[in-house]
Amino acid sequence: MHCASHLAVPRQPGIAMRLLPLALLLLSATLGAEERPLRFSVIESWAMPMMQIDNGKATGGILYDLQMRLAQKVGRRAELLVMPRLRVQQMLVRGEIDVRCYVNPAWLQEPHHQYIWSVPFMVQRDLLVSRPSDKLAPLPGETIGTVLGFIYPQLQSQFNTGQLVREDSRTQELALTKLVAERYRFTVSNELSLNWFNRQQPANRKLPAVREVASDLVACIVRDAPDVPTMPLLRALVQMSNDGEFTAILAKYR
Repeated sequence: MHCASHLAVPRQPGIAMRLLPLALLLLSATLGAEERPLRFSVIESWAMPMMQIDNGKATGGILYDLQMRLAQKVGRRAELLVMPRLRVQQMLVRGEIDVRCYVNPAWLQEPHHQYIWSVPFMVQRDLLVSRPSDKLAPLPGETIGTVLGFIYPQLQSQFNTGQLVREDSRTQELALTKLVAERYRFTVSNELSLNWFNRQQPANRKLPAVREVASDLVACIVRDAPDVPTMPLLRALVQMSNDGEFTAILAKYR
């Protein structure tokens, strides 16, 4: 009479144990996606007080403070991508920038349908600036200091007809420096940059504004895509405006 042998049958892991590695993988992927920094565009020709750029990296200024605070409010890190204006346009078309701040619809050469406009956060006043001793109006064919890639809609017709001639500089600060060096009699500068530049000038060398060229509301555009917290960003901008955070940032640099 033979006794049946009792073989040890290995226990099958439970469904929960089998799904655990998959759950951990999905959680890791989700956390990785949440940790992706928000990509902000920074135009390399910006200068203080709008943006301080050192060795190709954004390090301070009005827009630096704004963008770092905005990312903080939605719980994301900010990646500030410093690049030429033309490349910014190309990356916007390809959806490779999440947020672009300091922009007005009239300054864009093409519409960007995948982006949503925020509330305006400040007014930019563009001024025609002269040397202290120059009070005459620009003459026909006169050279005007401008910034490379910047669009001046109110002056464009005069540039097109040759009534005024552009001389582009890489940054706003350099355009003002050329004015001091008497490379030309006039330049166009936004009010904040002019005031910042004049802080470094002796009282008798401060550059005066001849007249206002334009006054434009500036805002941000936010990419409308699943991997971007679009609505939280737009709400954060409204909240920053209502809470006076924009005004406080501007006050630091006046």
